[in-house]
Amino acid sequence: MKAIATVFALALAAAPGWAQCHRLAEVNATSPEGQLLQKAGLEEDPAKKLALQEEFAAQYPQHEAAGWVDEQLLNAYVKANEADKALAVGDKLAGMPPECVEDAQQTLKAAEMKKDPDLVLKWSNKTAELAQKVVASPQPKEADEVENWKARVDYARQVNTYTEYSLYAMALQSADPKKQSMLIEALQQRNPKSEYLAKAIDTLFVAYQKAGETDKAVDLAQRTAASGTPSEEMLLILTQDAAKKKDGAKVHSYSAKLVEVMSAKPKPEGIADADWTKRKNAILLYAYSTNGEQYFNEGKLAPADQELRKALPLVEENATVKPEVLFYLGLSNYKMEKAQDAYNFFRACAALKSPFQAQATKNLTAIRTQYHGIK
Repeated sequence: MKAIATVFALALAAAPGWAQCHRLAEVNATSPEGQLLQKAGLEEDPAKKLALQEEFAAQYPQHEAAGWVDEQLLNAYVKANEADKALAVGDKLAGMPPECVEDAQQTLKAAEMKKDPDLVLKWSNKTAELAQKVVASPQPKEADEVENWKARVDYARQVNTYTEYSLYAMALQSADPKKQSMLIEALQQRNPKSEYLAKAIDTLFVAYQKAGETDKAVDLAQRTAASGTPSEEMLLILTQDAAKKKDGAKVHSYSAKLVEVMSAKPKPEGIADADWTKRKNAILLYAYSTNGEQYFNEGKLAPADQELRKALPLVEENATVKPEVLFYLGLSNYKMEKAQDAYNFFRACAALKSPFQAQATKNLTAIRTQYHGIK
């Protein structure tokens, strides 16, 4: 019985203060399985101990000590970065009760080693399910059990938070936008207030865009804009969507917010000054020009002129937008009876090959006819 007691003591030492998932009951040390288990328990060399435990698991899968041995194997495999073997053991323990949350987390770590989004989702869900059951467990009535219960609950809370991090981290590592959205949506469903969800929103938005799920991207951007601080990419797609739907109020709101965000945003690390300036100017150009044209279509000429003039210094690098901005500036100023300004804008537009060139040329002739002597 002394050898049996020694092996049992090793089991308790694996997780102090935590309820054992699989307890090692007394085993007959004179039986072949008992002798093998005793030999494994006394072996000090990790590699030899592992080999003996594997031998036991293979020869006696139905033995009452098999679950305890599987736990030892699971921990050893994870420590050795043998993900496939750890996952195989985790699957054997799939029906584990809440006190096995530590085993579930170890299997989750094995899934992370594989960098497999589906496996990470599976074991994140399983681990969270067990952890939440521990957190929800009632406080024991016996006073001498309360401290251990508090420790288990605290540990389970930490594990539950880790499962959220696991989804977030795997989403960042994945190159598949469908898998990214799958993981972050699971995180969102599990805990809408997760600290990692807030960090993952931009990744989710980009994943929707890459996957061609524009409606989901717009919906996410709208919800983010209503409750937090949307990125420039979100504001850009919201402005585009509002312009497409001819929703003037939203065009004005989103484009103004886009200008505010881009004007205040510092250059991100790792981006060359020239590249950042080019990107920033392109977004500001879109915001000013879209807002200006929307004001023009609403017959609000003064704000249209104001927004389009802000766009003018930014058009030099955009041969497509430049003639359009010049044309609408010409129209706005003509309608405000600023003939010379209108003429100058139309003249600059007529000098550029574009769909606006022919009409700009006609407008020049019309202005010269109406306002004699204008040049």
